[in-house]
Amino acid sequence: MRHDPIALMLFAAGFGTRMKHLTAHQPKPLVKVAGGALIDHALALAHEVNAAPIVANLHYLPHMLELHLAGIDVHTIREDPQILDTGGGLRNALPHLGTDPVFTLNSDAVWAGPNPLDLLMQAWDPSKMDALLICVPKARVRGRKGKADFEIDPLGRLHRGDETVYGGAQIMKTDLLETVSEQAFSLNVIWNKMADKGRLFGLSYPGHWCDVGHPGGIVEAEAMLERF
Repeated sequence: MRHDPIALMLFAAGFGTRMKHLTAHQPKPLVKVAGGALIDHALALAHEVNAAPIVANLHYLPHMLELHLAGIDVHTIREDPQILDTGGGLRNALPHLGTDPVFTLNSDAVWAGPNPLDLLMQAWDPSKMDALLICVPKARVRGRKGKADFEIDPLGRLHRGDETVYGGAQIMKTDLLETVSEQAFSLNVIWNKMADKGRLFGLSYPGHWCDVGHPGGIVEAEAMLERF
């Protein structure tokens, strides 16, 4: 089945403080894994599904990302002076993304397996879903410490729990963003509203996934890519 292009928001504004010395002089999306910058790994997923337009939000050392992305069909938005978090950043980008459902993709994870955006596109059902999140079972998660984020019920709906980790890729409707009064806020605020209506869904990822939010995640991600 052919699909019209879906807009994609690429989150690239964070400070990357867990990366310590690796982000002292560069933003986290430029940290290299397996010979390529994290943001390039994310863009490869976006280009495979012909996502368009692609918008990236920037805040920490934005000029370096602007230079890296020059000549690539990615629209960049500087968040200044305040970083807006995921919800605020997505709402700020809506004039460039349009009003249809959009992909959002974090730039600090590496995937080994099917393209998560393609899986989302195939499973998306706007008649019953306000958001569909890729969630990774804990057994296939690397680089992540602490509790998981969600559990998926037999109908595919998401609830807070400790079974699966949100992988940083989703497709979602954006109308609820306008219901939040704060300028900077997390997408968790929106997900909670959707969950209360039974319209927050999850899709279990069949491959492997690594959080590259800290230096050790680089080693784990490269080993994962070599193995899978």
